[in-house]
Amino acid sequence: MLHRKGGPGFWAALAALWALSWAVAPWLGAALALTAPAEAADAGAQVQEAAGPKLIALTFDDGPRRSTTTDLLDGLARRGVHATFFLIGELVPGNEDVVRRMDREGHQIGIHTYDHVKLTGLNAADFSAQVDRTRNLLKETLGHNDFILRPPYGMTDNGVIKRAGSPIILWSIDPEDWNDKNVDRIVEHVVSRASDGDIILLHDIYPTSVEAALRIVDALHEKGFLFLTIDELCEERKVTPSSGEICRHFYP
Repeated sequence: MLHRKGGPGFWAALAALWALSWAVAPWLGAALALTAPAEAADAGAQVQEAAGPKLIALTFDDGPRRSTTTDLLDGLARRGVHATFFLIGELVPGNEDVVRRMDREGHQIGIHTYDHVKLTGLNAADFSAQVDRTRNLLKETLGHNDFILRPPYGMTDNGVIKRAGSPIILWSIDPEDWNDKNVDRIVEHVVSRASDGDIILLHDIYPTSVEAALRIVDALHEKGFLFLTIDELCEERKVTPSSGEICRHFYP
């Protein structure tokens, strides 16, 4: 025979359960509050892992300088990092072995004019003396001719765009490492601003910039960044900049 629901025992048990729920509610809420951020963080990490690493390009202007550039290449090699170097043509003679090492170790090489002059306002002959002369010198040194252009000071005009002969690569993060040469400030400036697809501008002719660059690499590696050359970054983003096209970043 079935017992009828709603008897005195049933209501006493229900009242006890109700009282217990009020007793444990604060504890349960606190437990959920503690676990929710951890679960959210884990979920965020899983999303980032599924999306792949954050990509960034490290670029250097005004070299090569044997002492500092060699130290930089040593540090990048230890970390397995590729960078892009925009070279001054007049500094290549006497440093051909350094330039060949860059190329051999997977770094990308670009043109930063022959003697670091503004390209804006130049006629065709003067432009060629700065850019084409450097391009030919690099071609003789390396045996290939796929050099991108970075105009000094990032200055462009219609003439630069028309005569570039390659994409024009500028930057999205510039800590002005040449200014106070403060390593801690340079590192903080870059690391605090870095995002997926950025192009970082530094100079490999200052010992302080070399130290800052390697610290930046270590810090951004810890944040999940992968360093690529400009061409590698373009390939990952599936973009092919045209000759004269100005590129400051390659955001997703």
